[in-house]
Amino acid sequence: MKKRLYKFNTLRNQILIVFVSVMIMVLCLVGMMTFHLVSTLLKNNAEKQIEQTAMHANGRLEALYQQIDTLTKQVATNIYVQQLLLKIANGYSPGFREKQGLMHMVNTFQAYSDGIHSLELYTNNYKKIFPLDEENLGDRIGIKWIKQASEAKGKMVWVGRDPKAPGYFLALRQIRLMERWFSPGGYLLVRINRDYFQFSDYFYPTKGKKGYMLLIDSNSNPIFLNYKGDFRQLLHAKQPMIRKDGEEYLVVKQLSNLTGWTLVIVTPVKTLTEGVSILKNAIILSGTIGFFIFLIFSFSLSTMITQPILRLTRIMQRGRNGELRTSPPISSTVEINELNETYNALVENIKHLIQVVYEKELVRSRAELKALQAQINPHFLFNTLDALYWSLVEKEEEELSQFVLNMSQLFRYTISSSKNDEWVTLREEIEHIRRYMEIMKLRWGDRLIWDIVVPARCLDIRIPKLLIQPLVENAVLHGIGNKMEQGSVLVTVEESDHSPELIIKVIDDGVGMDEKTLQEIEQLLNKKEFPTFKGSRMAIANVNRRLQLYYGEDRKVVIQSELGKGTCISFKIPKSGGFNDEFPDYFDC
Repeated sequence: MKKRLYKFNTLRNQILIVFVSVMIMVLCLVGMMTFHLVSTLLKNNAEKQIEQTAMHANGRLEALYQQIDTLTKQVATNIYVQQLLLKIANGYSPGFREKQGLMHMVNTFQAYSDGIHSLELYTNNYKKIFPLDEENLGDRIGIKWIKQASEAKGKMVWVGRDPKAPGYFLALRQIRLMERWFSPGGYLLVRINRDYFQFSDYFYPTKGKKGYMLLIDSNSNPIFLNYKGDFRQLLHAKQPMIRKDGEEYLVVKQLSNLTGWTLVIVTPVKTLTEGVSILKNAIILSGTIGFFIFLIFSFSLSTMITQPILRLTRIMQRGRNGELRTSPPISSTVEINELNETYNALVENIKHLIQVVYEKELVRSRAELKALQAQINPHFLFNTLDALYWSLVEKEEEELSQFVLNMSQLFRYTISSSKNDEWVTLREEIEHIRRYMEIMKLRWGDRLIWDIVVPARCLDIRIPKLLIQPLVENAVLHGIGNKMEQGSVLVTVEESDHSPELIIKVIDDGVGMDEKTLQEIEQLLNKKEFPTFKGSRMAIANVNRRLQLYYGEDRKVVIQSELGKGTCISFKIPKSGGFNDEFPDYFDC
C-alpha cells in the first residue's frame, strides 16, 4: 500500500492537488459567503417590507379609528342630544316623540359610516333612552368600562368585543354637557362591525403563503386573531425569530400611539427566502463548471512544470549507479535552466572531489585510530573509580561511596566526547553542577552553602555542554575559597518577561572584585579568541567566547561585583528547547 502511495507522491500530483484543493476551498468559501449574504439580504428586505406593511396597516386602522371617534364626537356634541340630556339631568322625562326624533338624528349620523352598526344612548344614571328598551348600561358592558369612560372625560374608550354579539366591537364615550360646565350628562355606546377594519386585505392574498396576523388592544385583548396558540408568547417575544411546529417564523410588531393597539404579523421565513434555492443551485452549477475548467488548466500547468524536472531526474539517477554525466541543455523556464546548469557544475566538482576525498580518507582513518587509543586512559579511570565505589559500598562507607560516585559521574560528563553530546539539556547541566557542589560541600563543610533554582518547564531546553559549570566552579574556588567565614553560591534560571530568553545567573557572596580587575576582565571579553592562560578570568572568558560562537556575536557575559560583598555573573540564551508542563512551577535543587 505504501509503495502504491509513493508512486503517486510526485511533484506534478502535489502541484495538482494543491491547486485543486485551493480552488475547492475558494469556491466553497465564496459560495457560502455569497449564499449567506444574499439570503440575509433577502430576509432583511422582506422584514423591512413587512414592517412597511404593518405601518401602513396601522395607519389605516388609526384612520378608521379616528373616523369612528369623530363621528361619535359629533353625536355627543349634537345640539339636540345636548338639550335632551340637559333636560333629563334637570329631572325631565322624555316622551315618545322626542325619542323618535332622537332616532331620526342617530340614523342620519349612522348613514355616514358603514362600520357603525348601531348607536345606544344612556343617561348619567345608566338608563337607556335609545333604542327603546329598559336595558341598563352597567348590565350591558359592566361598571369597569363606565369608570374608564368617566375618567377619560369625554374621550372614546375602546371596550372590545360585544359580550352579546362576538361579531361586533364596542366603544364607549361619556357625553359632557357644554351648557352645564361640561358636567357628565350621559353615555354613548357604539357597536362596530367586525369587517369594518378589513383585516383580510393585509393577510397574504397570494395563494400558498402561510402566516398569522394579530391585533391586540391596549388591554391585551385580541381584536383580530388567526393564530392557534398562546398569542401572548408572540406579544412578549424579545427575539425577532420564533419556532413553531419545527418551522421558523419572523415576528414584526407595530404599536399605535393613537389607539394603543399592537399589530403583530408572523411570517414563515421560508416564504421570505423562496429565491434562495435558485441561487443555491446557480452557485453549485457555476462552481462545478469552474472546478472542471481549473482542473484542466492545473493539470496542463503541472505537467509543463514537472516534465523538464523528470528528464533531469532520470539523468541524476544514472549518477547514482556511477554514471556521472552532464545533462544537455533544456528548453524550459529560467529556474529549470539554472537547475540544469547547476547540476552540470556539480558533476564536474564531484569528479574533482572524488580523488581529494579518497586521499583524505587515509588521514581520517589514522586520526580515528589515535582517538581510540586516547580513550584507553579515561576508560581506565572510570573502571578504577567504579571498582573503588563498590568496595566502599561493601564496607558501608556511604558518604565516601557517594563521593566516589559523584566524582565518577563528574569525570564521565566532563571527559566523554562525541558528536551527540555537544548539546545537553538544562536538566543534565544542572545535575552535573549538583554533583560538583556535593563534592565541594564534602571538602568545605559548613563554610559552603549552595542552592539551585530553575523553572521546571525549562529543564528540557538544550544548551551547550559545560556552559554554566565553569562559572560555578569559579564562584566556589575564587569567591568562597578566598573568604574565611561562611559563604553561599546561588544558581538561578529566570524567564524574561518581554522576550523569549532565559537569564542564567551565578551569584556568590565571596570576596568580590575591585574596579581595576573588572576592567581587565571586560577587555579580555572583548577579544574574539579562546584564552590560553589559567585562573578565574579563564573560566569567564571561555564561557563568554563559547556563548558567542553558539548564539551569536551579540551575546556577552555580564559581571556585577563589589569588593568584599560578592559577585553576580549572568548571561542570556534563547529558549531553544520546548517547555514541559508536566512539572511544577519550579525545580529547586
